[in-house]
Amino acid sequence: MIKLTLVLGLIFASQCYGQYLEVGFYKGKCIFDVESIVRGVVQSKFISDRTIVAALLRLQFHDCFVHGCDASILLDGKNSEKTAIPNLSVRGYDIIDAAKSAVEFFCPGIVSCADIIAMATRDSVLLAKGGWYNVETGRRDGLISLAADVQLPSPSISISQSVSAFAQKRLDVSDMVYLLGGHTVGLAHCSLFQNRLYDFQNSGKPDPTMDTTLLNILRNKCPQNSDGSNTTFLDQNLSSSFIVDKSFYQQILQHKGILQVDQELALDPITSSAVQNIANGADFNFKFGQALVKLGRVDVLTGNEGQIRRFCRSVN
Repeated sequence: MIKLTLVLGLIFASQCYGQYLEVGFYKGKCIFDVESIVRGVVQSKFISDRTIVAALLRLQFHDCFVHGCDASILLDGKNSEKTAIPNLSVRGYDIIDAAKSAVEFFCPGIVSCADIIAMATRDSVLLAKGGWYNVETGRRDGLISLAADVQLPSPSISISQSVSAFAQKRLDVSDMVYLLGGHTVGLAHCSLFQNRLYDFQNSGKPDPTMDTTLLNILRNKCPQNSDGSNTTFLDQNLSSSFIVDKSFYQQILQHKGILQVDQELALDPITSSAVQNIANGADFNFKFGQALVKLGRVDVLTGNEGQIRRFCRSVN
């Protein structure tokens, strides 16, 4: 009886964690290749704006961490997830809208907005010289989107708190370290790290772990009494700021992390060895892709759950 209960529990857990997702879910369901349609839209956007890579990575992360990967972040509404403070600077909705419109033209009512987010993110990573990874599809779209439900890890969170937050989504320490590597193409507003420049942890002094040259550069960009709206690259290797690669990890090992959680990633015993291995290794692109696949499995809706939205910004 105990063995049977354990087996049933494992089956149930795997179903909740994306058992019904599969590579090539839409094959035979549309007269054209769905993934190629989405890729064409992303390529067109990328030509004029390379920042869409960071935007789509962030969009997928923010969606999956609230109600799972169900495209709930796309829904409009006075109190929807879009209106929550952490999501006010989220971008990329226009890309998903364009991809959805193109897919609907050829395959009406077939492809979920949640799957389009996953496909578009993968395509943008590839365009930014990251590795190819096969996207699992078969998600359905959620019906609920509430700002009050948005609880995302803070940029000043400790590593142990971050590990706990990721564990709640069934993502382990390795997943967390690689997913934070998405910051390799990210930007941050001064308001997110200004305390590190002037009054770290109410000390009246800057964060002692920050490289002094970087500190002076950032102080010029983010004056103490400014509104914090200026931005800087999270990967301070400016020749690599639009490329998905391991440069981010090499920078934080040099104490050039911008966000507190990024710098702690290189310093905390829980994650420091992993950062060293990634910075000196050759498999970042592959493992980053695999971490994104695992992120894409978080609390998905499949089968008869949810719906296939005809428009990503509203329920049918």
